Amino acid sequence: MAIVPPTMSPQGASMTDSGAVRPSARSLHFVARALGALWSNRKSRVGLAILAFFILVAIFAPWLAPHSPTATNFRPYQNPNSVNWLGTTGNGQDVLSQMIYGTRVSLLVGLGAGLLATFLALLIGLIAGFRPGVVDDVLSFTTNLALVLPGLPLMIVIAAYLRSNSTWMILLVIGFTGWATGARVMRSQTATLRTRDFVTAATFSGERLFRIVFREILPNMVSLAAASFFGAATAAVIAAASLEFLGMGNPNSVSWGSILYWAENDNALLTGQWVLVLVPGMAIVMLALSFILINFGIDALSNPRLRER
Repeated sequence: MAIVPPTMSPQGASMTDSGAVRPSARSLHFVARALGALWSNRKSRVGLAILAFFILVAIFAPWLAPHSPTATNFRPYQNPNSVNWLGTTGNGQDVLSQMIYGTRVSLLVGLGAGLLATFLALLIGLIAGFRPGVVDDVLSFTTNLALVLPGLPLMIVIAAYLRSNSTWMILLVIGFTGWATGARVMRSQTATLRTRDFVTAATFSGERLFRIVFREILPNMVSLAAASFFGAATAAVIAAASLEFLGMGNPNSVSWGSILYWAENDNALLTGQWVLVLVPGMAIVMLALSFILINFGIDALSNPRLRER
């Protein structure tokens, strides 16, 4: 009687397949439950809708923009009209097209800097919270020092010292200066979880430090990390617009902050072109508001007592 190798057994294959599918199925189930919890909250539902709108505008910008954002073939300082719905800049550029294309840069800086700041906060917070003693003291001192430094002046100094006005420079500067608040929260939560029974059991069973941190502690901090990300993204959107408005960004790039920069240089309010200030300002506020509203849903996801009935 021939013996079928285990790897060729249909039953073994099904077990292997199910074993391979289960983690992804669990992940999909968790994502679906998380999105359902976010969508069930009215405030986060509004935030998700606003964020989805901006993402769609950024993706389909070439098809939505009526003109090239850098074309200067229109009469300067025009008020809104049938051809230029939001008027034109002092250089004869269509404001609506610039707003549409500017969504890409503002989203990139906001989400990218928020992701970088959250990664640094998680890394520093996990290490400090799980390693009490000298490591915790040094990282906590560094975090406290970063917290007391004023954010925007620090960004201005760093940006001026680097002497680079690229979008990636702004993203990195905001990301590397916006991690302290999140790291403080992550460190406190990690220190609390470190004393829990399941972490103690994993330690005594001989589990490696890497596995304990990323398999036992980190999954219990997902909602906290998500809240930290959207909080950092909110600050990043406002900080990026502030740096670009002050001339620290690339004035030749098309972003909401650069529109405000050129509007201030052209004295838009004195010439009656209030649209050049109001529209990009409202866009920045709405994008930041979407992140704030989504955070309400994350709070409901992590704390069932806050869920709306």
